[in-house]
Amino acid sequence: MSPVRLNLLRGFELVVDGVVVDIPSSAQRVVAYLALQPRPQLRTSVASSLWIDLTDERAGANLRSALWKLRDLRDQVITARANHLSLGADVNVDVTAVVRDARDLLDDDTAHSELDLRGHDLHLLSADLLPEWDEDWILFERERIRQLRVHAIEALSRRLSRAGRHVDAIEAGLCAVAADPLRESAQRVLIEAHVAEGNLADARRQYVTFGRVLWEALGIVPSAALGRLVGISDSERGAIDQREQLR
Repeated sequence: MSPVRLNLLRGFELVVDGVVVDIPSSAQRVVAYLALQPRPQLRTSVASSLWIDLTDERAGANLRSALWKLRDLRDQVITARANHLSLGADVNVDVTAVVRDARDLLDDDTAHSELDLRGHDLHLLSADLLPEWDEDWILFERERIRQLRVHAIEALSRRLSRAGRHVDAIEAGLCAVAADPLRESAQRVLIEAHVAEGNLADARRQYVTFGRVLWEALGIVPSAALGRLVGISDSERGAIDQREQLR
């Protein structure tokens, strides 16, 4: 049986034996849905989740049609047993690998003495799940995985800083900020990376930029603890915040 790889980060891509295979959108959604489930799903549950606005009868018909459209690939991609469906056991999914890596980074008991930051690892940790899809069932999964990814990137930045790998730590911090510019914990790891490298000016500049973005978006200011991280006193912080509010 040919090796199968399913990529869901940054968009849907099904690769069979090294070749990208195009399948209809309805079949894509069935495959992606099953890939994100931890256990086999009832056919009726799959149908009702993917076609929530249709009757059970019509949703079931759509599911059968989507499975038929997979044709010769169906047995490689999907396992069907009685009334249950699941992703094929031999399908490698990028999301599964990223979730595993993220949990490993968040595990304090995991040894990282030989921590290696490779560009494609950070690239995947920074990627959103099926960003152009807007169905209800995908929104929760996208946010769940995004939260896990951002926490992992923050942990990675801190680990790299402790290892003295400041350039890589800053790169990871920038990726955390790019994933959520309004997230103070992401801003904190980037500022901490600048401070660890001895670049207080860069750290202060990042604090001021964050304060401006935060005020414009939400009408709030960074915490006093973040200000103290860059050596800004409470009185100086108040002056900076007031200046930004008057811009």
